[in-house]
Amino acid sequence: MPIILVVIIRSTIAFFALLVLIRIIGKQQVSQLTFFDYTVGITIGSMASTLSIQLNENLTSTLAGMVTWTVLAILVAIIGIHSARLEKIVVGEPEIVIQNGKIVEENLKKNRITISELLSELRVQGVFNIEDVEFALIEPDGKISVQKKSQKQPVTPSDLNLPTQYDGLPTVLIIDGVVQESALRSINLTKAWLYHQLEKQNIKDTEIFLAQLDTKGNLYVDLKEDNRYFIIDTTN
Repeated sequence: MPIILVVIIRSTIAFFALLVLIRIIGKQQVSQLTFFDYTVGITIGSMASTLSIQLNENLTSTLAGMVTWTVLAILVAIIGIHSARLEKIVVGEPEIVIQNGKIVEENLKKNRITISELLSELRVQGVFNIEDVEFALIEPDGKISVQKKSQKQPVTPSDLNLPTQYDGLPTVLIIDGVVQESALRSINLTKAWLYHQLEKQNIKDTEIFLAQLDTKGNLYVDLKEDNRYFIIDTTN
C-alpha cells in the first residue's frame, strides 16, 4: 500500500478517535480549562499526531494509550467531585492577589504574575484603579476574579427598590436569509406572522443576515452587506 494512502487512513482514524475521546471527556475540559486539563489535552493530541504520521508506531498500542489517558482523566475528575483534597492537588485552588485594595505580593510571586499582567487583567474587567478593588483572586484556570468595593459597584434596580421585567433569552428566527421554522414553532409563532412583521419595514427574509425576537416582543433585524438594522415592535 502506498505510504500516502497509509498516512491518510491513519490520520482519519486518529481524527475520529480524538473526536470521540474529547467528547467523552466532556465540555468541562474546554469551559474550565486548568493546567491539568491542558496537559491531558496536549498529550492526547500528541498521541493522535503520532498515530497519524509515525508509521513505525503500532496503531493499536497508540489507540490504547489515548484511551488510557482519557479514562484516567475521567476517573480523576469523578474522584475529584467527591474528594476535595484530590481536587485541590489536581486542579488547585483560588489565591488572593489583592485584599482590601492591597496587593498580596507573595501570591503574585508564587503564581509568577507580574504587576503589568495583573493590571492588564484588571483593565479587561473594567478596573483601572487598584484602590477600587476589595478582593482579586487568581482562579485555577489562570483567570483573575475581581470584587469591587461596595461604594464602587454600579447601582442596581434592587438597590433602588425598582420593579423589573423578565428578560430571558432571545430567539433567533432568521440566519443568513433562512427562516428557522423550529424556532418559530418553539414560541408558537408562524412564518406568516414573521413575514407580516417584516412587511412593516418592507424587508424580505432573503435580505436578512440575522433576526431575533426578545421576550419583550422586539424583533431585531440586521440586513446583509450594509450598516442598517431595525428593531420592530411586534406588540403593536
